[in-house]
Amino acid sequence: MRISSVTMFEQSTASMNRQQSDFLQVSQQIASGRRVVNPSDDPQAASRAVGVDQAKAVTEQYGDSRVSARNSLAQTESVLNSVSDAITSAKTLLIQASSDTLSDVDRESVASELKGVYETMLGQANATDGNGRYLFGGYNDSNPPYVKQGDAAVYQGDENVREQRVDASRLMPVTENGISIFQSVPSSAGYVAEADNANTGDVTFSGPQVTDVNDDGYGSDYRVSFDGTAADPTYAVERFDGTNWVTTDMAGDPLPSGDWATDTNADDALSLTFGGLSVDLKGTPEPGDEIVVAQAGGETREANLFRTMEEAIRVLENPAETDAEKADLRNTLNTSMRDLDNSLDNVLTVRASAGARLNELDVIDAVGSNRTLNYEQTLSDLVDLDYNEAISEYSLRQVGLQASQKAFVDIQSTSLFDYL
Repeated sequence: MRISSVTMFEQSTASMNRQQSDFLQVSQQIASGRRVVNPSDDPQAASRAVGVDQAKAVTEQYGDSRVSARNSLAQTESVLNSVSDAITSAKTLLIQASSDTLSDVDRESVASELKGVYETMLGQANATDGNGRYLFGGYNDSNPPYVKQGDAAVYQGDENVREQRVDASRLMPVTENGISIFQSVPSSAGYVAEADNANTGDVTFSGPQVTDVNDDGYGSDYRVSFDGTAADPTYAVERFDGTNWVTTDMAGDPLPSGDWATDTNADDALSLTFGGLSVDLKGTPEPGDEIVVAQAGGETREANLFRTMEEAIRVLENPAETDAEKADLRNTLNTSMRDLDNSLDNVLTVRASAGARLNELDVIDAVGSNRTLNYEQTLSDLVDLDYNEAISEYSLRQVGLQASQKAFVDIQSTSLFDYL
């Protein structure tokens, strides 16, 4: 077979180009530290690497989301700590104000301190997360959740809770709304008695006490109303049926006479028992007076920390000169202290929930870190370079390239005219 000089040149050039291409590919692998520099180097590994890399990127994005969620929860927990301290301070002031040795001026001074605590609570309720968003407004986080309307703080947010996806399978609440903090009570909260501030008599109450949780009427809300005449008062116990107040079998009963109305000895108080509850009364009611005995945070008596503070400030600021005003002071302070206890329990419960979510984020972070390490190991197995093998391959390709170049030089110098 005849082999022309052109054929030898073409084959030698093709061999050098092939050797040089292989040598360049190994050089690129060593320079980049990757076995798969181009998808064509290993299409299957390159395809799998793209999927793994995307999953790693998503995991890293969830990590960034957890940082944001942790900041919001940490701020929430810090604010709730301040709120619980404020409630404790308010309760201390109310205990102080309950002393009979205080004058009207002394109680007005306590009211001034209580106002400061109230404004502190209001400021904490309108706290922001540092980015201008209000923590406790729900989805309506661009406006202050609580706004003063007259002497009352009114909630302007919604009942939703902002959530953030911190992992593929976890959508976590990262804040609370104002209702869950300032207008709720824990599930363990019991009954609270409250006298109508429009009462004109001087009847006061203590309790309520639970006497029988198995009573058929236990769990309902009740109202003790007084009627008749001032000289011959009667009372009725009404139960709330979900829509209206309906009378019970204790309706229109005459109030017994005796020392319970005037004697300061608690043993002489009139004890009313209904619905598995017991309430002790002292003093003289006037027709139209009412005392509600309801579950805290129930249908007839919604929980509201700010309303509790406002009522306490009201009675402390006004002089208690008449018997009716003194009864209003005593009843309101008793009710307010019970409400503050329930509010404190509720705030501590919400704070514990925020702390539990912070702990959960730590666990999810640990799982996410392990997942990221697994993805990095998988990527390394797919595309990273084995330097020992690559250096050996580099030396081999270098020898092959040099050999092809030397062969081309030898072939190039071969000519029949050299032998003529």
